[in-house]
Amino acid sequence: MTSRTTHLALRGTAAFCALANAVIHLSLVPSHLTEMPYIGILFLVGSVVMLTVAAALALQREPFGAWLIGAITSIGMIIGFLLSRTVGLPDYREAGWEPPYGVLSLVVEGIFVLTFLAWLRESGAGRVADPGPREAPRTKAPPARLP
Repeated sequence: MTSRTTHLALRGTAAFCALANAVIHLSLVPSHLTEMPYIGILFLVGSVVMLTVAAALALQREPFGAWLIGAITSIGMIIGFLLSRTVGLPDYREAGWEPPYGVLSLVVEGIFVLTFLAWLRESGAGRVADPGPREAPRTKAPPARLP
């Protein structure tokens, strides 16, 4: 694949994952607003963020911010999911993986993060430019002495 084709494939995959993530969480907002309002609000905010990320990946010419925000949000959702099923969150602890939503959300979040990492590697984003070889510092010649 050419670099352009690779970039388009990675962006398309990430946009799809962001959209799927938003749909999954939006479907859970009503029940979580009733059960534990702050979880429902977090799901709603995360969904809006991921919808925005999906749109930016599809429409922006240089969507680095969308990639970064999408990856951070996905990682945050993965951590939140794992915490809610292990040590728990404030006044909230889930039992089980909530099939199919829990597993599906982990899959699309994980794929988004992996796609972001592949995009970083492919695009060279985050690399520090090589300034090239350094010249030795020039020393000033001592002033000539007159006899």
